[in-house]
Amino acid sequence: MTGLRVWALDGIPEITAGADLVALIADAAGDTLVDGDVLVVTSKIVSKAEGRFVQADDREDAITAETVRVVASRTSATGHTTRIVENRLGIIAAAAGVDASNTPVGTVLLLPVDPDASARALAAGLREATGAHVGVIVSDTLGRAWREGQTDSAIGAGGIHVFEDLRGGVDAEGRPLVVTQPCVADELAAAADLVKGKASRRPVAVVRGRADLVGDLDLPGARSIVRPAEKDMFHLGAAESYTAGYAAGAALSSTAE
Repeated sequence: MTGLRVWALDGIPEITAGADLVALIADAAGDTLVDGDVLVVTSKIVSKAEGRFVQADDREDAITAETVRVVASRTSATGHTTRIVENRLGIIAAAAGVDASNTPVGTVLLLPVDPDASARALAAGLREATGAHVGVIVSDTLGRAWREGQTDSAIGAGGIHVFEDLRGGVDAEGRPLVVTQPCVADELAAAADLVKGKASRRPVAVVRGRADLVGDLDLPGARSIVRPAEKDMFHLGAAESYTAGYAAGAALSSTAE
């Protein structure tokens, strides 16, 4: 029988700085893992194990420190300002991924230092600990341009193909596929979030049924998903683009006078 199975692991305790995630995940999985399984690990527990805590009072400073470029900024009628920024990992996200949910009182959490390196280390450790040739995705919740709501996406990947490249093939009608390249890492991260939930304290899920995606540890990670600046058609928010264009036009007019 073909198909996809997705389930969350029970028994993973609250994670503290220095925790051995490989041992904790392997213990929770027991002898259930098989070759080709993909483990989707919530980035929050990776950050906690890495000790990426900062004081909550420093949240705005932390966002600024993690920010490479402001994409858009909006202040609501209540005075709250939301910043959509590019962080040091190249990810476009609200508040640079600095998270205040499910963290100890008085603290907020930064994203892992290098999510791809974290994913590869977890994949290598779990392969050794369980004997199963598994892949690992480190996921985080992101918003989407043009669509309300959020979904989990891959911000780190180890031992797994993040894309399924169908370019050069043909569709069911025999027409050539020119640009079709599903980001399967994001799709698996979103599927895993359906069973992990946001408040169930089950931060790791297993996806079975896509063993074809699991491969060498040195495969390109999730950083390869981030579109490079030269291909980015939506570099700024709408208001920011208008302001920049207006300023450029004014400067050009002034030069021409």
